[in-house]
Order: sequence, then structure tokens, then C-alpha cells
Amino acid sequence: MKTLNKIKSLIRSLTPKTLISFYHWLWSFGGAIRYCFPSRELKVIGVTGTSGKSTVVELTAYILRENGYRVASASSIRFQVADQVEENRLKMTMPGRGAMQRFLYQAKQAQCQYAVIEVTSEGISQHRHKFIDFDALVFTCLSPEHIERHGSFDNYRQTKGRLFAQLAKSRKNNRTIIANVNDPQAPYFLSFKSDRRIGFGRKSNNSVDQGIYLEEMSLSTKGGRFVFNGQLVEWPLWGEFNVFNGLAAVAVAWSQGVSLPKSAQILSCTKGIPGRMETVLDDPFRVIVDYAHTPKSLEFVYQTVEHNIEGRLLVVLGACGGGRDKWKRPVFGQLAAKYAQVVILTNEDPYDEDPMQIIEQVRSGIPKDFSGQLLIIADRRMAIQKALQLAKPKDAVVITGKGSENLMCWQNGRKIPWDDRAVVRKELASLKA
Repeated sequence: MKTLNKIKSLIRSLTPKTLISFYHWLWSFGGAIRYCFPSRELKVIGVTGTSGKSTVVELTAYILRENGYRVASASSIRFQVADQVEENRLKMTMPGRGAMQRFLYQAKQAQCQYAVIEVTSEGISQHRHKFIDFDALVFTCLSPEHIERHGSFDNYRQTKGRLFAQLAKSRKNNRTIIANVNDPQAPYFLSFKSDRRIGFGRKSNNSVDQGIYLEEMSLSTKGGRFVFNGQLVEWPLWGEFNVFNGLAAVAVAWSQGVSLPKSAQILSCTKGIPGRMETVLDDPFRVIVDYAHTPKSLEFVYQTVEHNIEGRLLVVLGACGGGRDKWKRPVFGQLAAKYAQVVILTNEDPYDEDPMQIIEQVRSGIPKDFSGQLLIIADRRMAIQKALQLAKPKDAVVITGKGSENLMCWQNGRKIPWDDRAVVRKELASLKA
């Protein structure tokens, strides 16, 4: 297996990039032909940005379903077509080889009116968005991510921009761009041609036709309470960033004719999003699992928890392997040391890299004068167990990087079943025994 992977890697390195790009384009085109361009008979909403994509997809689909629509949704969490739900076990958000066209065809066959899909920069780079006629696109936010893959932040932004350029050419009527008006990159994404532009966030001077604007907000360990356009929402999701995700979902629903009072009522019934600020334990201390895998999202999580607990913050974190954004590993360590009193470094998804080298790169960002407790435990299960042993009443344990993911990826393509939440529950039971 190791030799085969080396051969594949060598072939990829020797193949011209234009040929690889054409290969991916052919798969998308072939899939569209094979399934008769199914997006033409659906209302398709794409959600993109650095973070918040999965949550916005899930919340948007939830609002539309609760309004009586048949909806298909695809995110890093799961694939759902009407009432049929399948966990995303692919370790990729947008599957390739024509799979997106097959998913849309399944939605059409199930008589869905809507398809809400998460769109990634990697998916765009590999043309997985091609030949999908979008009705609306959502921009959540943009911060440095996948820099090694794209070469620069500007290239990363332009890759996302290719999705919006495609919307401008869509055959659909009422093409809509929905954007976080408080993100510095919003003007860029709003500049693409569309029939309607809707903003969400705190009211700003960005040029949009309509807006869903935050008026009041209060956050606690029980979740959030916020008011937008005169509508009150009380829900269990933590953090300001999730409030913005909720506003994005409301904006999408509004663009499709769902009233603001109805969306507010539905959001107030939300039970939470798997692996996104998910509370696994409430008492005597808190245990929270989150997918955060960028510096900005990680800091949001740490800030949110720190502001809502009386005790210490204990964090368990690692960083993804496979050459992914090595620059952010020391930043992870720096952020952990800034907010936590106990930092436990461990594995996440090492892929083909040396796990201890990844951990060391994260550790390099922790200042030498860090006054808290620093532990290095490569075995993720043992790291979680140690955090639970150290936690005291009123503390919070935050485990980041994997969220609701159900696999851990190792060298030579090896994948093992994994679920941070299940590990927490099992280890807690062992400690109580």
C-alpha cells in the first residue's frame, strides 16, 4: 500500500496541472450528462466561506423542511434527501467523480424542491460545482485557509469567486447573493452579477437590496438569545458566530418567501448541530466538542467558552496532517495557551505525516513562559481521558478539530472508526465505574 501511494503521488506530480483540471472537469460534465442536468429542476442554494458552512446548510435545510418543503442537503456532517439521511463518511465535503450530480438527481427523483449544498474551495478547484445551476449563493466569511493549496489568500478568495461568477451565468431567474456584510471580503462577493443581494449581520454601509440585521444579543451557557428585524430567537447554540450562521439561514429562507416570524419560530426550536459547539456533558463540568480547524474559528470557540464558565478551560487539540496549512499549527498552540489553563496536544488526522512532528509544530507556538499545564499525549483517546480526569466542577473541556467526524485518517490510507463524542461518553463511564 505504501509503495502504491508513492507511485500515485509521483504520477500526480508529473502530470500537467491543466490535464488534471481537465480530468476533473470531464467528471463533472459526464455526471451532468449522465443525470440529465438535474439542478435545472431544483432550487439550488450553495453555501461557501471559510467557516460556518455546514451549520448554515443544516439550519437553512431545517427552516425549509419545517415550512413543508421537500429538501435535500449536503454538508461535511451528512447527506440528506427528503427523509433519507446518511452520515458523511467520505472525509470530504463535496464528493467528486460526478457524485454531486448524482446527489442532485436523487433529490429530483425524491421530488425535492430544494437542494442546499456546502461548496468548498477544493471542490471549486476540481470543478465539482460545474454544471450546477444555482439559484442562490451564501458567503459566510473568509480568513486564511488552504494557503498551501491555493498559493495565497488572494488566490483562495478568487477560487471562491469562481462560484459567484458561475451564478452570474446561471439560467435561473431571481439569482440571489446572500453575504455577511460585516466581513471585509463581502464587497468582493457582492460585486458579482445577480438579480438580488441580501445582507446579514450587523447593519453596515455595504450596498445590498435587503438585510437581516442583528439588533440585540445575549449569550450564556444555555445558548443564545438574539433579536433580528424585530424577531426574537432563543436557542441552545453557543456563540456569536452561530448567531451569524442563524441570520444567514434566515436570509436564505426569506429570499425563498419564508416569513421572518416563521423563521424565528423555527430557529427557536433548533436542538443544535452535530459536532458544532456540541455539549456532551453539562455537570459537574462541561465537555464541548467542536469542528474548529482554523485559527479564527478556534479563537471564537475559546472566547465563547471562556466568557461563559466560572472555572478553568482545558483544551484538547491537534492539527490535520497531509501537508494541510502547516502555517497555522503554531498559531493553534499560541491560541490554546492564550485562553486555556490546561493544554493537551494530541493527534487529529495525521494522514501521511509524522504525528509527533505535527504535535511539535503545534507546541512550538506555545510560549516558553506559559503558566498553565501542558501535556503531550499522542493517543487521542488517552488525551481525552486525561482531560476528563483533570477537570473539576465548573471547568470546561473543549475538544476541537474533528467535531462529528466518524473516521481518523492515518498513513498509507488507513482509516479507523472514530467519534470524539462517543469517546467522551465511554471514558466518562469508565471514570465513574
